[in-house]
Order: sequence, then structure tokens, then C-alpha cells
Amino acid sequence: MKKFFTAIVAMMLAVPSFAQFASGGFELDKSNLYYGVRFGLAFGSISGDTEVQDGTNIMDYSGLKTGFTIGGVLGLRLSETAPAFLETGFYFTQRGGKDGKYKADLNCIEIPLLIKYGIQASEHIAVLPFLGPYFAYGVGGQREYVDVVNGGSKGKESVYDKFLNRNDIGLKLGCGAEYNMIYAEVGYQLGLVNIADDDNKTAHANAFYLNIGVNF
Repeated sequence: MKKFFTAIVAMMLAVPSFAQFASGGFELDKSNLYYGVRFGLAFGSISGDTEVQDGTNIMDYSGLKTGFTIGGVLGLRLSETAPAFLETGFYFTQRGGKDGKYKADLNCIEIPLLIKYGIQASEHIAVLPFLGPYFAYGVGGQREYVDVVNGGSKGKESVYDKFLNRNDIGLKLGCGAEYNMIYAEVGYQLGLVNIADDDNKTAHANAFYLNIGVNF
């Protein structure tokens, strides 16, 4: 993972500068299509009824858990008169929650559908606030707990066995900035769908995230 991250940074630093009004892979004053790659960190938490009882122990996964995200994006300009863009993509992201040293991993495939508006802050810098829904599906992840049967050791099981459901829909909002082809963004994901496995409980997966990448 460290070598992969180094390669991404090296690729971004090797990118040449673009002309005036060109913010990297897309130009704010022209109808255009752009695509890019993203890599970053996600700081996830689970809100709602986050407790799971394992024998005499109750695990609460509402604490903040750090994971990573990686993906690719595709954007299309929506208007000839305004720098508004529709961006979608395909991400693999790690979210979840934590109870002290015990964590619940949510490994998800995620597809966002975002509206971005470009603001030319300077000759080479564009600022892009964004808002839109995302659709996620859990493809893996484990829940750690106190295994009282085996002397209090750390037990593990699929997070989807008796805790959470795989399907999730939420709202994604934040702001990006681009210098030439180098792109960075910070945002928040708010889970809108109840993903608790128990019909009598509610749980939502949320996350702050920070991504860097390149637009072409």
C-alpha cells in the first residue's frame, strides 16, 4: 500500500501545467468531459442503535474508524453557459465504526452521482463545491468482539451476519479544489437508509473523507 501511494504522488507531481482557464482535465469555459482517479482516507462512524450484545458484553461501534478509499470518476459538463458538471464514479471504500480496540469494517462498492459547480479562483486554481446522492453495497468486512466463550479473546465474524445490511444510500457533500491536473477534496457522507439487520433498530453509516487525485 505504501508503494502504491508513493506511485500516485509521483504521477501527480509529474503532471505539466495547463493554460489560462484550464483547471487540469477540464476547462471551466468549455463544454467538456473529464475523468480521473482518486485515493484517500475515510473516517467512518455508525450512528443510531450501534450496540451488539455478545453474551455479557455489549459492543458499541459508534466510535471513529479510519479506512481508505480508491476509485475512478467521470464528469460531464451540463451547461454551455455555466460551469456545472455531473460526476459519477466507481469507488472501493472502507468505512465502519469502532469500540475501543474492537472495530466493525464496512468494505463497500460505492457509486456517487454528484453535481459540481466550478469557480475559477485564480489562473490555475478552480474550486468545486458538490452535492448529490451515493449508492453503496457491502462486499465484505468483519466485526470484532469480546469472545467470552474463549476466555475473552478477540472474536471475529462477518459484519453482515447479525449486525448490518449490505445496501446503503446516502448524501455526499463537500468541496474540491484543482491546481492544473492535481485535485483534492474534503467531504462528508451521511447515511440515509437504515442498514441495521434488526427491524427494531436503526443504524446509519457516516464518514468524513479526504481524497487526492488527478483529473485528465
